Parts: sequence; C-alpha cells; structure tokens
Amino acid sequence: MATLKHISSKNSDYTAIETYLVYQHDAFTGKPLLDEQGKPKLRDSYLLDTLECGDFSFATACLLANRKYGKNTQHGDIKSHQYIISFDPRDAADNGLTMEKAQALGLKFCEENFPGHPAIICTHPDGHNHSGNIHVHIVIGSIRTREVEYKPYMQKPRDWREGMKHSSTAQTMRHLRVEVMELCEGAGLYQIDLLNGSKERVSEAEYWVRRRGQLKLDRENAALTAAGQPPRQKKFETVKETLRRQISSVLYRATSFEEFSDRLMQQYGIAVKESRGRLSYLPAGRTKFIRAHSIGDKFEKELVLAALKENAERTIQFKPDRIGRLVDIQAKLKQGKGIGYERWAKKHNLKAMSQTLILLQEKGLLNEDALDQRITELDTKFHESLAVVKDLENRMAENKNLRNHIADYQQYLPLAQKLQIARHPAAFEEQHRAELTAYRTAVAYFKANNITKLPSPNKLEAEYCALASEKAQFYEQYKDAKTELLKLKDAKQNVALFFREDERTQHHER
Repeated sequence: MATLKHISSKNSDYTAIETYLVYQHDAFTGKPLLDEQGKPKLRDSYLLDTLECGDFSFATACLLANRKYGKNTQHGDIKSHQYIISFDPRDAADNGLTMEKAQALGLKFCEENFPGHPAIICTHPDGHNHSGNIHVHIVIGSIRTREVEYKPYMQKPRDWREGMKHSSTAQTMRHLRVEVMELCEGAGLYQIDLLNGSKERVSEAEYWVRRRGQLKLDRENAALTAAGQPPRQKKFETVKETLRRQISSVLYRATSFEEFSDRLMQQYGIAVKESRGRLSYLPAGRTKFIRAHSIGDKFEKELVLAALKENAERTIQFKPDRIGRLVDIQAKLKQGKGIGYERWAKKHNLKAMSQTLILLQEKGLLNEDALDQRITELDTKFHESLAVVKDLENRMAENKNLRNHIADYQQYLPLAQKLQIARHPAAFEEQHRAELTAYRTAVAYFKANNITKLPSPNKLEAEYCALASEKAQFYEQYKDAKTELLKLKDAKQNVALFFREDERTQHHER
C-alpha cells in the first residue's frame, strides 16, 4: 500500500538534504551517526540520481535558480519540497519490487509531475521502523527553471511558468495521490485509496476468497517457473477488488454522473443503477448487481457525487467545447460488447447526432462542399496562427534569456573583478562558486551570440511586452480556429458514420 508524504523546508543549506539522504541519522534526534573516527556513517544501501540540474549538483542548481530569479531571499521562504513514496513491505516479496525498480518509478514520477524543477531522487531499502518498506525521497528546488508544457491538472500559471515557485495545495496533493495510485497499479504493486483513506470494505468471506485464490495462484506460478515459463499474473484479485479498481479509475476522471456511468459501461462494461438513493454496480458477465455498500463507502452515491463535483470544479475551465462523437455500434458488437453497451451507444449516438445537426444549422454548413471548404479554411488559419505564436514565443524566450544573462553579468561583475586581485583565489572561488558560475555562463552566452555591446534592459523589456501583446492577439485567433475546426471535423465524421449505419440498416431490411 504505497503512501505519499509531503514535507516543505525553509532550510537554505541545500547540501543538508543530500547529507541526510546519503548518511545515517538518528531516528529521534535527526543527528548524523558517527563511526569510530568521528566521521558520518554512510547508509548501507541507497540509490541517488538528479534531474534538471545540468552539470551542477542539486545544491548549486538551486542556488543558481535563487540568484537568477531573485527569490528565496527571506528566512521564511520555502526553499525546497520533499515528497516520500513509501511502498508496501510485501511488494518486495509478492510483486518483485527492487530498489532499482523503485528508483525508476521515482524518476518517472518526478519527470511527469515536477518538470522544470532541480530535483534529487533517492531510494532507501527500509524505513526507521525496520518494516522492510522500500521508499523513494523526491526533493525538488522550489523554483521552476524553465517553462513547461501545460497539463490539465495544473491550476494556475505558477504551475507551468519559468521562475515561479511550486505550491503544494490540496488539489496538487489530490492529483499526486492519484498519480501514485496509478503508478502502483501500472507496476502491479499493492495500494490503498489515498484520496479518501481506507474506505474499501472487505468482508470476512471475501478475505478468505482472496487468501485461497492467492495460494492457488502461487502454486500455479511455481509450476510455470519450474517449467521455465514466466507467470502471467502475480496478484490474485477477487471480483470485488477488480470492480473497485475499475470504478476508481473512472471516478478520478469523470466530472458528472452521466459521464461516470457512460465511461464505466464503455470502458469496462459495468452498469450502474440507483434504487432508493443507493447505487449498485453490475460487472460484465454477472447477472446480479453488487451494492456499493458491500464494496466500500467511497462508492456510495453521496461520496461519488461529491468526488464528481470536485472533479468538475477542478477541470471546468480546461474542458474543451466539443460535440460528442458517434460510436460505430456494429464494430463494437463484433469486438464482444454486450447488449448493455448497445443500449448505451444508441442513446449516446442520438444525443451526438442532435448536437451535430444543431451545429451545422447554426453555421449554415448543411451542404457537404461548404463544410469541406470551411474545414480547409480553418485548418489553414489554425496552422498559420500557430506558426506565428510559436515564432513569437521563441523570440520572447530569447529576449528573456538575454535579460537574465545581462542581469547576472552586471550583478556579479564586481565579484569577478575581486577574484582577479584576491589573495586566496581558490578560497574566494569556493565561497562564491554559484555567483561566479552565473557570471561566466552569461559571458559565454554573449560570446556565443556575438554580443559585444549589451542592449538596454528597459528597451528589452519594452520589446518583450510588445511581443507578448502580439502573441495574445494571434493566440486568440489560433484558439478560436482550433475550437471550431475540431467541432466541424467531429461533425463531418458523425455525418459519414450516420449515413454508413443508415446504408447498413437498409441493406439488412432488403
């Protein structure tokens, strides 16, 4: 059962983080343990990697970021964030979890959820309680050093813009808990519901079904291993366990009850019904519904609706305005979909075709040639606007990069001059390593770009504002063209599928 813990730190000594990860410490006092010579004792086993640090150490990369963006200058500023993913002690024996695999999972988690932040990732084989739980420390510098791609879970510009500080809000933690759960699911590891606590109800009967099923599976796997064949499945799942996992995967994403029930049917063939204020679920292949009360509180109507509402509030501003796509019912039936899916698909197609006709009437595009011409026009406008936006973004990035290098050069030039006359250059260099590195990086940038005379920062800032204004104008054109283009492409596809289904029906009647 992987858990996620967050710790923020105001300590400006970034080397203390690496010291804690690499050396042994007393569990109660936090002080390093010393050997007979009075030196800190290395941990018996650990794996350590860094990300987004370039050629520098984690500490130096964080210091450079602080200097570059003029942040984390106050004692009360949060300098770093630490996230600890602790895996179930049983995962090593039952699911083949090793330190190398845990480290790889930690690196993947960090790359996907903390892009742009200097990070140090370290895996330890055991916790302070000696329970044998492998765990991964992910420590990130609080400042993002580059602009990253926007993703739906991001809430504010601080979540993707360069030079902004990471904030561990309630919604951020909810997203990260979902990511940990999906990470464990994908790796075949034990997990619990990190969103609502342990609200999954396992009866005595189900417990013994699981125990007997796991024992049988272990014997089958032992026979396969002896025969030189790899096991196909290591963890036994009861019907209810599978149902919980499938419902949860949809519940974390859906934003309305209609979408929740539609996705369950579409993805897993699970039907949902409400009776006297209670929900029940019917998995594919069963004839009797399973009450939500028997699988866990989180699957009851009240908590399901609360989760859907929270999802909707979080994603409403990012949800694209699209019309529904028609489903090829006959093709799905040939794939093995049942009658329940067919009933859902017919209702879905009726709604989607209604949306399509309304859209085409509003746009005056009921003629196929007119629709194709409009799609071509929008496609051209979309790509032209996007090309302009990308060009402006590149020019803005170059402008900002130049301004930052100019600021570093002017700020640290006196230090570089003092180094030339310093009595102890090596000591002076070590004392001001981060600042001098930033200065030399700026000088190298000027040389690489043949800049012999530094432009005025005020002039560069005015140029940046003009580029941003122009980008906003073209971005609106790009966004409008993209929205309408996607709608009309969906409409065209729906019309084609509708007439194809109509021809099938007429052929069948003949």
